[in-house]
Amino acid sequence: MTRTRRRMGQNWVLRLLDGLERQPRTDAVIDLVGRGVRALPLGGARDVLHGRWLGHPVHPLTVQVPIGSWLSAAVLDLRPGRSREAGLLIGVGLAAAAPAVLTGAVDWAELHRPQQRVGLVHALSNTAAVGLYAASLVCRANGRTGAGRGFAFLGLTAAATGAMLGGHLAYRQASGANHAEEVPYVVSPGWHRVGAVAEFPAGQAVRRAVDDVPVLVVREAGGAVHALAERCSHLAGPLSEGTIEDGCVRCPWHGSVFRLSDGWNVQGPATAPQPAFDTRIVDGHVEVRLRGGEDAG
Repeated sequence: MTRTRRRMGQNWVLRLLDGLERQPRTDAVIDLVGRGVRALPLGGARDVLHGRWLGHPVHPLTVQVPIGSWLSAAVLDLRPGRSREAGLLIGVGLAAAAPAVLTGAVDWAELHRPQQRVGLVHALSNTAAVGLYAASLVCRANGRTGAGRGFAFLGLTAAATGAMLGGHLAYRQASGANHAEEVPYVVSPGWHRVGAVAEFPAGQAVRRAVDDVPVLVVREAGGAVHALAERCSHLAGPLSEGTIEDGCVRCPWHGSVFRLSDGWNVQGPATAPQPAFDTRIVDGHVEVRLRGGEDAG
């Protein structure tokens, strides 16, 4: 029985990571750094760094070059006489680390606090990797090849730790994931009545539900009715509590802006649009139907 319980219990890595999510000691640092990142005068480049143009975060793409370069350098360091080539790859990885840091920072600044706690350690691990690889290059330039290899393998260990934490952020904590992706698969086909027209004051966001899925409904002064999935695709923020202006809704949590007519994300940090619904008025009641929902599944 004891062995069975041990096998079924949470492993020490997950216990450590779950504890890290709940650890408030770094919150003051997170607040300071987060404000600094959000204050950077990036303008429209911020959405580029988030990956709105790509439809998903850019950061996972930018980390491929440094990680690939450093891993390749480690393979070469295992072979005699290849320190120069390994050093070249380390240099490429160091140069490529800059865009990876910037894209990661702008994403990290718009996360929930437990995600930011893990993300801070993720960043510290990768910063350690950069420092160790820089030391490796200095040693190699001074002819201390053995020390250069040693620093490089330590750097790879730090980078691997950072990658593990990045995986936890992406797959356990769902940072960067589309939080509205499941809507087409859980809303049943056909029209759904969501309330009488009088229940939707012009220009105001109203929250309704279709098959237990929250839906944002907005009626314009001219009579047109728009409906979107209510939970923001960025981090599931409640769009019904957001601001309606210029035919768009702004998420109250992180400021993502979505067009009411079709759910298009016109401003990040959201990288995915909101699922949109067709609308009609029948016998004084508003009915909605998931747009394209008949093709889901």
